[in-house]
Amino acid sequence: MSERLCLADSGEAADLAAFLGRLVHYDRAAAVRLQAGGGALAVFGRPPSFEVLAIRTARLAEPLAAALDRTVSAGEFLEAIDEASGSATVPAAVTGPPWTGVLPPRGGWQQVPGLPGAEAMRAAVAGAVAEFRARDEALPAAHRTRAERDRIGREIWSRTLGETALPLRAVHAAQSLGFLRPVRSTVPAQPAVPDAPEPVALLACGSWLRLRTPYGSVVTRRPGEGGGLGALQVRPV
Repeated sequence: MSERLCLADSGEAADLAAFLGRLVHYDRAAAVRLQAGGGALAVFGRPPSFEVLAIRTARLAEPLAAALDRTVSAGEFLEAIDEASGSATVPAAVTGPPWTGVLPPRGGWQQVPGLPGAEAMRAAVAGAVAEFRARDEALPAAHRTRAERDRIGREIWSRTLGETALPLRAVHAAQSLGFLRPVRSTVPAQPAVPDAPEPVALLACGSWLRLRTPYGSVVTRRPGEGGGLGALQVRPV
């Protein structure tokens, strides 16, 4: 029997649909792992090329009677979202790719200093994209091969951001998935709350790095410790 999810409001449904739409844009056969319990839903996806795991959470209006943990087709889940009513039907389970069998740690994350602001990160991505295009266009026709273009891409996107160990590819993924868009709020500005978490922050747990934003997170491994997600060995959850 299919589970019915009641999201907190239509905005949550629209944001979740936008995230799934971006994943499907990169991979029509994309799978996502869903975990829900209490009043929240977490959706894990892995867009190809970026070598990161993307995480989007959504608030639920009604807690589930039992915990949900299922890997489903991203496209089918997207089609099952009713933005008007703020609800969704969970599709049938599918056999997902290997990454769906392991997830990052749930706890133990510590904030890491040195992360530039969101605007600076967007500028860094724009600069890297411009550099790639310029170097690609400068290649002689005989050298404009997939292997050479991939080499240039790896060189650029493996660079770290500022004084952090966060690779630019993680920031590029966050930008491409809509996680770095400016925060818009109709609520009047409030005084700063001591010890309140930053809207955009870099967190670490062991060899993992997590770029957290108000719209979602991307996680990857520190450069030099396996690179990306391909060599990760993490505990199942």
